[in-house]
Order: sequence, then C-alpha cells, then structure tokens
Amino acid sequence: MSRTGPEPGQRLTSIRRRTGRAPGSALIAVAAWLLALTGGGALYVSFSAQYTYILAVRRQDAASVIEAVLLDLLMIVFTLLALGLARAGQPARTERALILACAAASACMNISAADVASPRSVAAYTVAPVALAVVVDRVVAVIRRHVLADKQHSAWTTVGRAAAAAARTGGLVLLYLLRFALAAPETARGLRQMVLAAAPLPALPQAPAPEAGEPSCTKKSVFLALYRVHPDYGDRSRASRVAAELAPQAGLQPGTARSYLYAELDGRKP
Repeated sequence: MSRTGPEPGQRLTSIRRRTGRAPGSALIAVAAWLLALTGGGALYVSFSAQYTYILAVRRQDAASVIEAVLLDLLMIVFTLLALGLARAGQPARTERALILACAAASACMNISAADVASPRSVAAYTVAPVALAVVVDRVVAVIRRHVLADKQHSAWTTVGRAAAAAARTGGLVLLYLLRFALAAPETARGLRQMVLAAAPLPALPQAPAPEAGEPSCTKKSVFLALYRVHPDYGDRSRASRVAAELAPQAGLQPGTARSYLYAELDGRKP
C-alpha cells in the first residue's frame, strides 16, 4: 500500500512546533525589508514626476507637494494594511486592488510629464509605480501563503478579467456596428425585438367581475370595468381622452366607447 505524506499546512505546523517559526521566514523578512528600500526609491522617482506635472498646472509649491505625494502615501497605507492582514492569515483583496488603483493613477499622472510620442519616455516615467505595485502584490501573496500554506488569487487576476470583459463588450459593439452597416433594416428590427423583450410593458390592470345582470363577456362590460379602475374615473373633462385610450383594449371604436363612458357618467344606458 502507498503511503501519502502530510499536507503542506500540516508540515508547516509541525516545523513551527519544532523550530518556533516556519521555514523561509528569514528570507521573506529580507524580501520585505528590500521591498521597503525599493519602495522608497520608486516612490521618490514617482513623486518627482508627479510634482513636476502638478506644479506646472497649479503653480503652488505647497499644494503641489501635497498632491504629488498623496497617491504615494495612500499606496504606503494600503501596503501596510495588506501586509498586516497577510501576516494574520486574512485576505486582503480590497487593499491589493486599491494598491493597483493608486499605481495606475500614479502612472497616468507620470505620463503627463513624459513625452507621449516616445515609448521609451513613457516607459521611463511609468515603470516605477507599476513595478512597485507588482512587487507589493507578490510579497503580500507570498506572506499569506507562508502563513496559511494556501493560494490566493492575485489582484491582477481581477484586472485581467475586467479587461477581458471590456474587450468582449467592445468586440460585440464593433460587430453589431458592422452588421448595421451591411444590413441596417434587419439589424434594427433585431435590436428592437431584443429591447422589447428585455423591457416588457407592465401588465394591464385586471378587470373586476361584472355586476349582476350584466353580461360577462361583452365588450361594453370589459370597457366599463377598465374605466372603473382608471385613475380618471368620473372626470368628465377627460372622458373623451380616456375613451380613446381604453377603446382598443375592449375592442371598441372610440365613438362607441365614448357613448358608453358618458352613459356611465350620466347614470343611464344609451
């Protein structure tokens, strides 16, 4: 019979009990300190580009410094939160997504100070925040795996799925635009049917039971039943408009429906 070894989580627990800490802790600690040093340099580079751009727009030294360092400080805050949650064995998906958002905003701001006509200039201005976001995400993921010996999806997975969904939607829109250019009437009819099917009209009010002595299946009884539940029931000034509105639902001509309506208002039969 084949013997299976313990699960990874059980092996880590056993090693912790013998040595007091999990294997690889020192290496991960060194990586975290290197992340701090690398992050400091990357944030300085990013801050310099952001400050140059904001100062040219605002013309205010103090305000430009605060706004230029804002995204970097937010990235530091979310990084510390994500690292703390990872060390506690808790998920940090929201914090990791916010780190990516700050990095994307910082990269966009840095592009404003670059020569957009030069790919090398754009890369030189955007590599710092993007690389820092990637490293932070991987350090958080490794720490969580080290603590719980499990796998957590990267925050880049969500970004990739969103980009794929946007690409599919854009491709579908372009395909329908091409189809409309080639066969406009058929495409328009198909889109009309799709919209009508997706947004059906609310059901018409159910007519109450007819009064005693009145036929149950006549057009007149159906019309009067609809009129008695209409919001404008009893309003003579709106009688003609209401008759024209309800006549098709009862299968009557507007003139006939109008005579039934006035007879109802007058309390007499025509």
